[in-house]
Amino acid sequence: MKKYTLLCTALAAAMLFTGCKSSESAYKQAYLKAKQQEEAQQQQQATAQETTNAQNVVVPMQEKAANNTQVVDNADNVAVRQESVSVVSGAGLKNFSVVVGSFSLRANAEGLQQTLKSKGYDAQVVVNNNVSPAMYRVVATTFDTKAEAASSRNALQEQYPGAWLLYAK
Repeated sequence: MKKYTLLCTALAAAMLFTGCKSSESAYKQAYLKAKQQEEAQQQQQATAQETTNAQNVVVPMQEKAANNTQVVDNADNVAVRQESVSVVSGAGLKNFSVVVGSFSLRANAEGLQQTLKSKGYDAQVVVNNNVSPAMYRVVATTFDTKAEAASSRNALQEQYPGAWLLYAK
């Protein structure tokens, strides 16, 4: 009878231990499946982040000669842009003007115009409707000759580094 009890106990222990292995295997499979889903979600988030970053990348501005922008009389190596503009506020433009700011919002352009007027410049705001969105250009000074405009631009570039010359059509 002792042998029979010992044999039944051994058989029960064997069944108990083999039952644990299948549970561990099931837990392991569930863990691996969850891990794969987590990795897939991380990859999707990384891809979405890269897409968002690619959309939010600020690309340095490159000047391109558009249909309405041309270099005029560049024999003296002073670049001049030609644009078709109309005066929004100011006395009117002469042949060559020094542009110190370009804005898509008129209020911003008028704010810079007032700043320039307080510094003693006869500043004007002009609009170029041939680009989208329309750009409001702030003209600090305007001259009949290119040489005068270039010297004025050189003086203004200390305070306004992006100043450039405009030849109004």
